[in-house]
Amino acid sequence: MSKNELDLTRPLVLDFDHAVGPFTDENRIDLFDWQERVRFGCGLSTFSQLSEYLDHQLPEAYGTVFMGSGDYHHVTLALLERLRGVYSKADPIDVVVFDNHPDNMRFPFGVHCGSWVKHVAKLPFVQHIHVIGITSSDIGAAHAWENYLAPLYQHKVSYWCLDVEVSWAKYVGLAHAFHRFESADALVKAFISHHNARADSSRPIYLSIDKDVFAPEVAQTNWDQGVLLEAHVMRIIAALEGNIIGSDVTGEISSWQYTTWWKRWMSSMDGQELPELADVQRRQLQHHALNDRLQVALSKATRV
Repeated sequence: MSKNELDLTRPLVLDFDHAVGPFTDENRIDLFDWQERVRFGCGLSTFSQLSEYLDHQLPEAYGTVFMGSGDYHHVTLALLERLRGVYSKADPIDVVVFDNHPDNMRFPFGVHCGSWVKHVAKLPFVQHIHVIGITSSDIGAAHAWENYLAPLYQHKVSYWCLDVEVSWAKYVGLAHAFHRFESADALVKAFISHHNARADSSRPIYLSIDKDVFAPEVAQTNWDQGVLLEAHVMRIIAALEGNIIGSDVTGEISSWQYTTWWKRWMSSMDGQELPELADVQRRQLQHHALNDRLQVALSKATRV
């Protein structure tokens, strides 16, 4: 096995919030000084500065990227942008996102953890984005106007959801973009069948996991959570073995008090609570164990 092949099995920690526990063999980049600027969201100028900084810091090859809190899920966009030139419109990739939220919501001030999917949909080498495991009311009728609808109409984004009423979609011509199921087992079975039936079953896939997609007993996060069990996500990872060319994980539980007024306001609007330090430390042990298992599964499934 070559050095680069070994590096593809070595996890990379983008350490914004010191929430990701140590792996036996890892790369780790200290980004704590970026926390206030980037956490939850930032302007496009700040995001470009972060992307440029990462270009100089990231190793040539790396395995699954662990980024801490789900408040950093928009950093996935920076990781995907690095694939420009490796893939193209003629040789595209799909993106599979596990998340309790669509992450395709309106945010006019740049990019944030709830809007980054819209930006990924604009990348010419991304064929399609599947957001799997949504139970959030963000995709219900009352919040329909908050979703970026263009990527849905353009067949660039699909929502795979449970426990939320989405019948409104068919009345506006978006039935093709919403796949609703009565159980997590049914959702997983349908997605795997969809993947296996693709005309181009070898198309590369980038996979991103926000652990708020899990039921709280699997791993408690800072956000409202879904209903998937670890076994559901592991089944899909196994089904995608050999297609995955990169991956990341967010959703650690961590605590941060913003000094930026609009971040304090928006995080409170989203119902985020600051957990007690002792509770954070206890729950992080649960996350560390889950991270180890996810890293092993993703390493095995990643194309070398």
